[in-house]
Amino acid sequence: MLGIKPTVDFVFKKLFGSPENVGILIGLLNAILKLSRPIEHVEIVNPFSYQEFADDKLIVLDIRARDRAGRWLNIEMQVSAVAGLLKRMVYYVCTMYADQLESGEDYVALRPSISICLLGHLLFRDDSIPHHRFRLVDPENECEIPDSIEVHTVEFPKYNLSEDSISEATETEQWAFFFLYANRHEAARLRELLPGVEFQNAITVIETIAAKTEDRMMYDQREKAQRDAQWRLNSAREEGREEGREEGLKQGRAEQIQLLQQLVGQDASSMPSLLEQSMDELAVRLAELQQSLRSRNSG
Repeated sequence: MLGIKPTVDFVFKKLFGSPENVGILIGLLNAILKLSRPIEHVEIVNPFSYQEFADDKLIVLDIRARDRAGRWLNIEMQVSAVAGLLKRMVYYVCTMYADQLESGEDYVALRPSISICLLGHLLFRDDSIPHHRFRLVDPENECEIPDSIEVHTVEFPKYNLSEDSISEATETEQWAFFFLYANRHEAARLRELLPGVEFQNAITVIETIAAKTEDRMMYDQREKAQRDAQWRLNSAREEGREEGREEGLKQGRAEQIQLLQQLVGQDASSMPSLLEQSMDELAVRLAELQQSLRSRNSG
């Protein structure tokens, strides 16, 4: 097996952000955008550099490019769910659109700005549509502001992928298969499954990373950083759930205390004062009130 995941940031940037691999990027862009006139040439604005991956930090990795038609393009890979992703994408694409103009330039010089997010997880859980395209549209009158901003989300897990049918699948589905399963295949088998020239070139890059000592060491380092970041994210979420459960228990215990205080004829404590106490303190107070109520009832 190749053992190299294209979703790891180092691999993703080397595949699609290296000037010598620009044909691979063009293939991916055309598969997703499906323009009336396919992209034939792009200039990568932030090309691949080893320096980007010099430490173990997880970085927001994107590839920015401009095609011959003047369109500004941003493409990124997200393997895990992050808060505010859609808003961040809107912010990025609007910034990319606004930053085109130099002082004194006319607005007619503005060219379309397109942001694409490839997702290794589910974003829109209430539908089964894998590819969403967002534009500035008036839904009531079916009118749009053309050639402005556009946001694409591509959720790979929503595609129905298998070796038996992948050769007849759409190009976007084939890219989803490549991103999700390239690491599980031998290079020769992957070439059979994905015969397109852009895939053949991408497989060659993956082979090089797998075989080259420096690249393989960098890949292992970046995969570990990505895995550790995911572990920290999952741990934070679990801690949040635990804290939420404890807060819920504390709230419930405080409400019980207020009720028992009323039943035994005491003035009810304020909720803020009760919530300032520890769970153990609340438990002791609750037990005392329960004993007072039992004594009162037995008397």
